[in-house]
Order: sequence, then structure tokens, then C-alpha cells
Amino acid sequence: MIVIAAALLGAIIGGTTAKRRRGNRKDIAQYAAGYGLAFVIVGMFATVIIDRLTS
Repeated sequence: MIVIAAALLGAIIGGTTAKRRRGNRKDIAQYAAGYGLAFVIVGMFATVIIDRLTS
């Protein structure tokens, strides 16, 4: 669940960042994908750490 939320949050942040920098549709899509993937990685680490601490 954390990973999905992190992916959505990253895509939203990436899209708004590209929009603020006046990027076209391809720029917005690339930023959203890049930020989404970066946030997924962070979310995976958070999930693993939380699982290890609670088990």
C-alpha cells in the first residue's frame, strides 16, 4: 500500500514540477514517470524497514 501511494504522490509531484517549469506534455510525462519510480524505490525501502521492525 505504501508503494502505490508513493508512486501516485511521486507522479503528482513530478507532473506539477514539470508544469511549473513550463514543459510540454512529453516533459510532464517524463517527470511524472521519473519521480514516480524514485518514490516507488523509497516506498519499497520503507515497506521493508517497517516489516522488519514489526516482525
